[in-house]
Amino acid sequence: MTVQNSDKTLSRKQRLQEKQRRQLSVVDMVDKAEAKVRKAESELAVAVAEAVQVFGDEKSASEGLDMAPEAIRRFLRMAQEETAKNEESAEEA
Repeated sequence: MTVQNSDKTLSRKQRLQEKQRRQLSVVDMVDKAEAKVRKAESELAVAVAEAVQVFGDEKSASEGLDMAPEAIRRFLRMAQEETAKNEESAEEA
């Protein structure tokens, strides 16, 4: 006599579909998180650029923000790129 499970055993096709569904769900979650990171980095870049203006120069901003000079420069580049991209968009409109 065989014992029958109340839960039906999934077919290979169903297992594959479930695996793909979970993979797509995780990819979607990562994509959304990456978008949030890009937005946060963009906002941070603007804040760092403002801090450099307020502190007077990169070195003072680095000390005041307790942030490595390389990070300050990276965020300044990001802010400049964002500004240039926004200016291009405005010109095209």
